[in-house]
Amino acid sequence: LRAVRLAARMNFMLDPETARLVRADSHRISQVSGERVRDEFLALLRMDGARAHLEVLDRLDLLCRIIPELAVTKGVEQPKQHYWDVWGHSLHAVENAELITKGHQNSPIYTQVPWNAETNEYFSQEVSDGHTRRTILKLAALFHDIAKPQTKKTDDTGRTRFLGHPELGATMAATRLSQMRVSSRGIAMVSKMVEHHLRPMHMMQGVDSPTRRAVFRYFRDVGDVAIDTLYLSLADHLAAKGPELSTEEWIGHARMVGRVLNAHEEALTGDGSPAGPGKLVTGNDLMEHFGLEPGPMIGGMLEKIDEARAAGEVTSKSEALALAGEALRNLREEE
Repeated sequence: LRAVRLAARMNFMLDPETARLVRADSHRISQVSGERVRDEFLALLRMDGARAHLEVLDRLDLLCRIIPELAVTKGVEQPKQHYWDVWGHSLHAVENAELITKGHQNSPIYTQVPWNAETNEYFSQEVSDGHTRRTILKLAALFHDIAKPQTKKTDDTGRTRFLGHPELGATMAATRLSQMRVSSRGIAMVSKMVEHHLRPMHMMQGVDSPTRRAVFRYFRDVGDVAIDTLYLSLADHLAAKGPELSTEEWIGHARMVGRVLNAHEEALTGDGSPAGPGKLVTGNDLMEHFGLEPGPMIGGMLEKIDEARAAGEVTSKSEALALAGEALRNLREEE
């Protein structure tokens, strides 16, 4: 691993005899501590040209010893919407996660990506084991379809499906990264991105622009990696289409991501809380007004109010209390 990293850092090629010796002893990587493997692997992933570095690891019989789950992705064919098999798609997703977070680069493809100084600063934040969001995004891209081999099915119409692969993939990623001694935050970030990597596309299907309510729910559910997952969806798109990329579809996807980011920004206050300064009502307000005891019902009512406020449906305390009253009546009727 260190030989590959040093060669990559100095833009050298491994001597053929060195490469032969590495390959011959590749099985011994299992004897190396998880922390050392983690440090070398993430250092390699952090560098530019990550896909090429991963391919070198594979040629040396190291990559699938470090992440055995990748081995079974080789040769797993995908529907015609995908240019590469799952293996090739995963490696190209890493490459595109790297490229879309490098700025516009005077490229007709990457100039479509929503990007400014703040975005660059965001992806430069150190978040796990001394690594940035940019590196963790590349790690998520490598894992995002890891469960496709296990979930591949053909339905009655002959259509290939991978139902449940995001959820299973999140679990598989968390297990493998835990064994690699990645930090708990890094594991949580990657598994959350893997779990929700299809969410942006689902939010965008059939609409010119997602509703404010849909944007609110997305950021509520995906949390700390909601922005990262939007960019993962862009990398996924490019890696799916490869050289058959439709410019029109790509521009539509990139612009939709921009609209989601703008809608979220408009819904935030300076302190990052949703939909305007301060809360319309507090939990104490609800307990006093309706004579309720503390409990999960209060949290659920506050969440409904926040969502309605983000959608522009309530703007005052009285409207918030009216909405809470309606929710409370519905709950009591269900009981």
